[in-house]
Parts: sequence; structure tokens; C-alpha cells
Amino acid sequence: MADQPATPEPAPPEDGGTHVGRSAGPAAPDGGSRRGWRAEGGRLLEITALLGLAVTQPLLDVLGRSPDFFLFHRAGRGEILQLVALVAIVPTVAVGLVAAASRLAGRTARKLTHALLVGLLLTALAVQVGRHTTPVRGLPLLVLAVVVAAAVVAAYRRWRALGRVLRVAAVGPAVFVVLFLVASPTSTVVLPRGDGGAAGLARAGGHPPVVLLVLDELPLVSLLAPNGRIDAARFPHFAELAAGSTWYRNATGVSGWTPYALPAMLTGRYPATGAAPHYSQHPDNLFTAFGGLYDIRAEESITRLCPPSRCDTPPDREQGMGVLVRESTKLLARLSAPADSRVDPADSYRERTAAEAGIDAAEPIPDDPKFRWDRLNANQPARFSSFLAGLRPSDRPTLHFLHLLMPHSPWAYLPSGVRYEAPEDFPNEGEGWVELARERHLAQLGYTDRLIGETLRTLRATGLYDDALLAVTADHGVSFTKGAQGRGMGAIEAAADEVAWVPLFVKYPGQRTGRLDDRNWQHVDLLPTLADEAAIRLPWSVDGQSAREAPRAEAGKVFYDRPAQPTPINGGVPAAIPPAAPHPLVGTTVPDQPVAGSARVGNLAAFREVDPDRGSLPALVWGDLPDDIPDGTPLAVAVNDRVAVVVPVVPRDEGGRRFAALIADDRLFRSGVNRLGLFLVSADGTLNRLALS
Repeated sequence: MADQPATPEPAPPEDGGTHVGRSAGPAAPDGGSRRGWRAEGGRLLEITALLGLAVTQPLLDVLGRSPDFFLFHRAGRGEILQLVALVAIVPTVAVGLVAAASRLAGRTARKLTHALLVGLLLTALAVQVGRHTTPVRGLPLLVLAVVVAAAVVAAYRRWRALGRVLRVAAVGPAVFVVLFLVASPTSTVVLPRGDGGAAGLARAGGHPPVVLLVLDELPLVSLLAPNGRIDAARFPHFAELAAGSTWYRNATGVSGWTPYALPAMLTGRYPATGAAPHYSQHPDNLFTAFGGLYDIRAEESITRLCPPSRCDTPPDREQGMGVLVRESTKLLARLSAPADSRVDPADSYRERTAAEAGIDAAEPIPDDPKFRWDRLNANQPARFSSFLAGLRPSDRPTLHFLHLLMPHSPWAYLPSGVRYEAPEDFPNEGEGWVELARERHLAQLGYTDRLIGETLRTLRATGLYDDALLAVTADHGVSFTKGAQGRGMGAIEAAADEVAWVPLFVKYPGQRTGRLDDRNWQHVDLLPTLADEAAIRLPWSVDGQSAREAPRAEAGKVFYDRPAQPTPINGGVPAAIPPAAPHPLVGTTVPDQPVAGSARVGNLAAFREVDPDRGSLPALVWGDLPDDIPDGTPLAVAVNDRVAVVVPVVPRDEGGRRFAALIADDRLFRSGVNRLGLFLVSADGTLNRLALS
């Protein structure tokens, strides 16, 4: 039989797979071209699917859960859509062009290039999966990912079914884009809803400058005159504030302890745990809710609720497509790295941007609610000056926050702002001592009133006052009731009106006249009210309610001495505590008379060299008296021959003191040597001079 011509072997498949069996016959000339283009299209779909899994999905997932990233960089809808298009399209186009160009080097080079690209993308995907499913990190994870990718590539080249699966999966990037645009938290930045948008984002409405000043340990009753209004003679600037704002007279704090009280105010939630007042423990708070839209200028004291990425960086931030692309590229690098980033990539932009990566996480997470207790003695007026300096108009909505430990103890200021020294072991309980504590508190409150006046003056001078949402309040009060001094359960039970009820003044934007509102306000209402007025939708449920809502129907309140243990308290707007009538001897000139006894004065030497220009005076006098002087005997204290105050002689305390008196009127002092006089007051009003040592 004659030899037959050999049947030509079929050409290797264009799609890089492995055929089994022979071709049915030679293809038409244009059929090979069509198969070539179909093969190229199939390869492009496979690359598209892998890029979607390794690049598009992880990036859009993180960015979709991080609307603050776009708000932080002031990105508009158009810029966000451009970034999404870049993420979803550009990598596929770029890789597809490189792959197509390899065809110029021949069919074998094309197949190898495609296999290499598939392997690289599978390696990147295996690294990401490995980081989420195994404890392996670093080079071992990279080696493991390469082995897995090589195995999958080998299977892909042998079984065409894997290629078909990938081509179907090429719809992935489109699905990821749709989810980003319609279902992610960021979606409302791009496609606002008719119902007002998502939590944590700006709603329709203006975004006024917000000024929040939280004072500390200030009971409402300390400000009240007998008529139930602000005592304008003693506290003129608080009265000025009330005259131009809404005074919520029935406002109560949530707890008598700042580490519980202040987080409740700034999260809108009652204390549930004993966690430290730190942003890691209370991530849902005023600063994180406002931080995307508002610049934050915050001065905290013993709390750390504002993340450093919100408060420790300058307000000027980069914006535009350049920074969006650059930061997204850095995020992708962290997502694809075989080692863990210092910052969880999923949280990279929730509280910070990539430029700030590691700032928040670098701080140790505290366990002790008193972790910043050493700041109690910080220079409060200096911090207040820093707060005032920041009250300036800005192109961006700005939140100005100050938690000022005033008039909180230790009491060290006269109403004029002059300092005085006092022993740290002064008792606050007992006959005479609790009255002195209240007088020192009221003196420091007088100085706090001056600070309120400076705040109002600065707001008016800078043009912020009319447009600002201004809130001034305190986290809790304190009891000066005998036998129940302080803020513990005994004080709450005996004097809730002093511990729980606090001043609260809210001046709404454009408000010019004062009004009273006696609704049942509880301090978990503060954040919802501020957010409502600033057109911010909170990203979490709260226990409080906005003042725009109908007042609570119930009159009862709750107070927390311990987390998750509410104590019911009842009552309404507290009545003023009647002030003690001044002794008739105060202001009189003392006669020149012989010595009738003796006394030891703890700070007598301070009167020998007084310099008011140094900002301090010996305004607190204390010492010891002989045992034969009965407790309760009136003791007149005179400065430069004028009676400044009359106090009772008390039982000797642990420090050996039988008297202490505050000279609140610093006008009695003069520069240089000052003459201090102590006089026992007899029943008929006669003064008996004591020799001092």
C-alpha cells in the first residue's frame, strides 16, 4: 500500500490549556484568527477575575467601610468615582496590554507570559488568604503562597475547567463596584439617599462651628441666686451666657466620676463597663463622629477620647486625586504584604490616614480608668489660653473642645485669678472645714466665671459667636452638705441636687435671646443634640435623645456610681443654697490693743514679702490655737488692720490645725510687708488680739 501523507498535528491551543485528542480538521484561514482573538479575550477575562480578587475587592472593601478616608481628604463624588474606575479598570487594562504585547515575541512567549501573570496574581491572592487563615507570616508565608500558586497554575494548564471558572468570575470587579456604590458605608458619599444618608456622615443642612466647653465638679446650685436665676452679682459672665442661650435648668450628669461621666456625654451611652476613658475603649464618640467632616481642635484633661489622628495632626490636609491614588496604593501594598502592618489595613482610614499610620496604635491601651490622673494638677489656665487661641474662623467646619478642670479641686484660685497655696492634707469634712471647702470652691468658680467671660469676648471678637453652636456645661457636681461631702453614693443619696444637677447652656446658631427649658435632660443627650444641630448622623445607637425631639415623658433620672448599676434619682430644678450671711465685723478696722493670747500661723512668713505682680498671694491662712480656747469661738482674720473674714475655731485636725480662713478679697493685700492679725471675738463683739508665731 502506498504511503499516505501524514495527518498534521493540531496547533497548540491558543488559550494555553491542554487539548486531549486530535482536531477534526484544518481550520479555515480566518478561523485561526478568530480563535486567536477568542483566546486573547479569554485570557483577559482570567486576568480580570484574578485582579478583581487580588486588587479590586480588598481595596474597595476597605475604602467602602471607610467614608472618613474620603471626607478626611475632602474628596467629592467625582473624585471618588474616578478612584473606583482606576481601581476597577486601570490594572486590568495595564496588565492586559503587557500581556498582549508579549504576543509579538511569539506564541510560546505569550503563553509563558500569561502563565507568569496568573502565577503572580495567585501568589498575591494566596498571601492575603494566608494572612487571614493562618498564623504564618513573612518569608515563610511568601514561600507557601508561591508553592500554592505554582500548584494552581499547573492544575490550570492541565484542566481547562479552571480557566472557564475564572472567565465566569470576571464579573467580580463589576459586582464589587456595585456593592461599593450602593451598599457600603461610603456609598452615601457617592449616591446620597433620600432618607438623609448613612451614619456618621453629613446630612442636609449647615455645619456650624461647634464650641464645647466642659467644666468639672460644678453643681448648678453654686451658680444660683435665691430667686433661682444665675447670681449675676457674683457670676456676671455665667449670667451673660444664660441671657443669650438656652438654659436647660433640669440637666443632670450621668456619674460623679469623670472617667464614667465624660465618655457618657461624648458617646451618648450610659456607663456599661469600667473601661478607661480612651478612644480604644470608646471608639464611637463625638470626635470620631464629627472628625470626617469637621476639623478637631480638642484639649482633653484626664480622658483620651479623641484619637491622635483626629487631634494631634494639623488641620491642613492634602486633597485631590493625587493623594487618593497615592494612599490607595499604600493601602494595597499593606494588604498584599506577607507581614502584618503596624496598623490593621481594614482600620487604616477609619481613625487615621496612611500618612498617620501607627500614631493611634503606637499608644499603649490603658486598663486603669485613672490612667491620666497625673494631669489633675496641670496648669488649667494655660490650657484654657491654648483653647482661646484656637477660636478662629476657618474655611472648614471646626469643632473646638475643652475639658477644663475648673472649678474642680484642688482649689487654688481667687476670683481675680490670683493663686494661693494650701496644704494638700486639708480636710473637707467636719465643722468649719466643709464650709471652708465651699468658700474655696466658690472663689475658684468666680475665676471660672472670668474664663467664661473671656470665651464669650473671644467668640465675639473673632466673629464666631453668632454662627457658632456653643455649649457650656459640667460633667458632674459635688456635695458640700455636712456628713455627705464629695461625689460618692453617700453624697448622691443625701444631696443629689448638688452632685447630679449641673449647669447646661446651649447657644444655638443665630440665637440672640435667652430662654429656659426645664425638660428632663440627662447628659447622654448632649452628643445627640450637638450632632443634630451640626447635621451629623451618628453611626451608632445612643441612649440619649436630641433636644429637637419631644421631651422625656418621665421625670425620673438615673445616676451611675458604678458602671451598669443605675441609681434612680428624683427631683427637678434644685433650689439655691442660701448663702451664709457675712459677719458684721467683716470690712471693719481693727483697734490697736494689747495682746490677749497667742496663735501659731502656718504661713506667717509669706506675709513679710508680698508681690501681687507674681500672681500669688497668701490668701489662705491656717494654724493652731491653745487648747483652752473653746471650739466654736469666732476668730477674726484681718489683713492690714481690716477684718477680711470671721471663722470658727474647730477641733484640731490630723495636721494640728484649729483654724483656716480664705481671704477672697485680694484688694486687702499690698506690695511688700503685710500685717496679719488674728482676734478672738467675744460674745459682745469685742476683739482680743493674739500674738502670732
